[in-house]
Amino acid sequence: MSTLREVLQEAGGRRVAVGHFNFSELVVLKAAGEAASELDVPVVMGVSESEREFLGVRQAAALVQSMREEKDRRIFLNADHTHSIAKAEEAARAGFDMIVFDASEKPLEQNIAETRRGVEAVKSIRPWVLVEGEVGYVGSGSEIHEKRPDNIRLTEPEEAREFVAETKVDLLSPSVGTTHGMLASMLRGTERKRLDIQRIAAIKKIAGVPLTLHGGSGTDNQDFREAIEAGIAMIHINTELRVAWRRGLEQALKKEVGSVAPYKVLPEVVREVKAVMVERLRLFNGKS
Repeated sequence: MSTLREVLQEAGGRRVAVGHFNFSELVVLKAAGEAASELDVPVVMGVSESEREFLGVRQAAALVQSMREEKDRRIFLNADHTHSIAKAEEAARAGFDMIVFDASEKPLEQNIAETRRGVEAVKSIRPWVLVEGEVGYVGSGSEIHEKRPDNIRLTEPEEAREFVAETKVDLLSPSVGTTHGMLASMLRGTERKRLDIQRIAAIKKIAGVPLTLHGGSGTDNQDFREAIEAGIAMIHINTELRVAWRRGLEQALKKEVGSVAPYKVLPEVVREVKAVMVERLRLFNGKS
């Protein structure tokens, strides 16, 4: 199987993006495996610190590894939004393919210093593990929010250049218009997130590493296409999956009134989540 570095290089050359989906239990991972196999595309599965705390670090790695081996699927595992060297090292030892070392809430100089130490620590354990850094503000919480954050600060290209040069990260997550979570208006379809395409192109040109878009849920489809063309190589979708997960569960419980068998209820959840994944993966891979 190709390495994640090779997959990202191929995506950049073909002007497509790898879909990244977060999970904290088997249903979402099962849906992702089915979607990836159906479309024959790679996917990255992410677990944040909170998701790892619930699921287990070694358990997440074992689940992804087992699905990877089952049908030779191109499924990779990311330690999403990792805020300490200790947790980054834990993920590296467990066999994760990549780690997002996130010190983006700190001033730039401190972000650079902490991320550099994170990169060095991870690479000393497993040199092949990819490390992503983050510059700018993308918020927190893959939830439904009342309003947009007030303190959004987009990434400047020169900041991105300095950050990559000083930290030696393999990937960069800039702030270019998205934030984590969705607004209620996005659920209704009356509003979409919009991206600064020119900023993405400028950052890609000066930074020289694959770019990741966090907080992709609720983004305009045409903006996705243009962002990929401008240099985005990986796109994170989480809130849309959580909404589909809950919708599928509510529908299943109405159909299976009185059932206490998870295997009778959860297939509906898999179908709902998989439908969102298939739609996004088609878009990211130029199939729709």
